[in-house]
Amino acid sequence: MKEKKETPVVDFTDPVIPFTPEMKERYTVLVPDMLPWHFDLLTHILRGEGYRMEVLHNEGRQVIDEGLKHVHNDTCFPALCVIGQYLDALKSGKYDVDHTAVLITQTGGGCRASNYLSLIRKALRAEFPQVPVLSLNFSGLEKGNGIDLSLGLIRKFAYAIFYGDLIMTCYNQVKPYEEHEGDSAQVRERLIGMLRKAFDEKKFARFKKYTGEILGQFAAVPVRREKKIKVGIVGEIYVKYSPLGNSHLEEFLLKEGCEPVVPSLMDFILYCVVNTLNDAAYYGKRTRSTPLYRIAYLWLRGKQRALISQMKKGGVFEPLHDFGHLRKCADKVINQGVKMGEGWLIPAEMAALAETGTENIVCTQPFGCLPNHIAGKGAVRVVKQLYPEANIVPVDYDPSATRVNQENRIKLMLASAKENSHIYPGEKLP
Repeated sequence: MKEKKETPVVDFTDPVIPFTPEMKERYTVLVPDMLPWHFDLLTHILRGEGYRMEVLHNEGRQVIDEGLKHVHNDTCFPALCVIGQYLDALKSGKYDVDHTAVLITQTGGGCRASNYLSLIRKALRAEFPQVPVLSLNFSGLEKGNGIDLSLGLIRKFAYAIFYGDLIMTCYNQVKPYEEHEGDSAQVRERLIGMLRKAFDEKKFARFKKYTGEILGQFAAVPVRREKKIKVGIVGEIYVKYSPLGNSHLEEFLLKEGCEPVVPSLMDFILYCVVNTLNDAAYYGKRTRSTPLYRIAYLWLRGKQRALISQMKKGGVFEPLHDFGHLRKCADKVINQGVKMGEGWLIPAEMAALAETGTENIVCTQPFGCLPNHIAGKGAVRVVKQLYPEANIVPVDYDPSATRVNQENRIKLMLASAKENSHIYPGEKLP
């Protein structure tokens, strides 16, 4: 009897190029640009752990075109930007591609937060199959092929994010009013250098000292007492922060004579942490790590409250939003169980901004991010009902959208803002 041959099983899984501990001293690890000053501190910390890190700053149409070559045009715009930035850098001739890796952060949630790795690997396979992809995550994804996260390293990251948020906030509150062009940027550079040294010398945990130094140095910058239109920036995490993703939105608002108001990255971190706790409360998804997330939440909230208290005591800068208040703002608009993408955080930030005198808001909407459109653009009507003075404009960012069209939409919003606020260029405070 003739033996029946079995049909071979085809494995369609993309091969994973391993990144071993021995490789970290020989490989340059490329990081996509999202928050330049935050990432400066975070990559500096990783250099102290022996990694050769470099944040990418390449941009332009060629970056978007590289992304379009390797990513389906229905995929979200942030994925296209990140992958395009990697490929453009690898083709630049600046790096030894046989000793280069790329790094992506993952939250372990829905959509690209978990799926970027496969998209990046598929794109690299076409031209640079030897380049490993590392994952930086806190949820156990990609074990053995990512950054080894110890409790001490996570603690350093948390301090770096708090310091980065404070520098970003103070800079945006001083830059539009500085008497001498470039003073704020010089202070920012000086403070980043101070914090790098603090991490090198293991003195980074002197929280009150360094936050006080940041507040003091920015407060010492000579400023003009003028009225400015405040414009909040909310939306999907990448296009909200990344100059590549949002067409340099903060710079544009500054040129238009506005004060950009950008929510802190720590709010997004706390959002991810509390969503794990909500999973246990709402859906019964309690795991062995749930108590650890609760401890992390309480510790981070304690640091945030201390920082807000210090800002209020100083009386110079508008304090960061309290995350507990953000959750209450969310409850007015949407259930905290809505957590895909940036979920309930987007309407919460819009409401909190409107409450604190920043009624003019740009909601950054990346193409291909359905959850963001639902929780962002979809929540605008309810936010406006709660805060009638809110002036919110959703702006789409995608490969075919021109910067001129994006800026024109924002200019229309600013025209309405100026008319409603009765603030005129150069108008002095009483």
